[in-house]
Amino acid sequence: MRVIYNEQMADLAHLLGEMAGLAGSAMDRATQALLQADLPLAEQVISEGDRIAEMIADAEEKSFALLALQAPVAGDLRQVVSAIQIVNDVNRMGILALHVAKVARRRHPNHALPEAVNGYFAEMGRVAVSMGQSAKEVLDSRDPERAAQLNQDDEAMDDLHRHLFTLLMDREWKYGVAAAVDVTLLGRYYERFADHAVEIGRRVVFLVTGELPPDTDTES
Repeated sequence: MRVIYNEQMADLAHLLGEMAGLAGSAMDRATQALLQADLPLAEQVISEGDRIAEMIADAEEKSFALLALQAPVAGDLRQVVSAIQIVNDVNRMGILALHVAKVARRRHPNHALPEAVNGYFAEMGRVAVSMGQSAKEVLDSRDPERAAQLNQDDEAMDDLHRHLFTLLMDREWKYGVAAAVDVTLLGRYYERFADHAVEIGRRVVFLVTGELPPDTDTES
């Protein structure tokens, strides 16, 4: 039974890492679609959302099967519960990438972003994709030190988000209300994506050490 449990947990861990990688790739393509007003690329991200959704459902099924059939306790229970929580965070990351792609599609053939903020979103996209890749790596490696580093990586995203908000509040903003709404929502999507990557890092630290680092804001 122990061998079977270990094999099932290894399979689930691999699936979680693969999903995190796909969420990062989706955000990468969604960012390019946003910056370039690339409708086919936005449509690709949206259509491939079904694949991530199927993997999420598979991961949830595997997690609850482990919980129900293996009746884990102590450290084993911690692994399963952490996996269930990580599934939710990866799911949110994938959904946030879809939101970005849908904004690009909705505004096509126009660009959703004023040129003045393109640089902000190019960098926010870079940070988000990097954090998605880091989340995949820590899920594969179970390295608690690297997992904890994700919280520091998030500081760059928070700084960008604050600067973006300052720009929106400036009296010199000349791009209208619709653009301001799009920029506000998009900035939030990138910030939340990074927050969920941080949360995955927290879960990995807990999984390995049994100690949960301080909480972060992951309300959506």
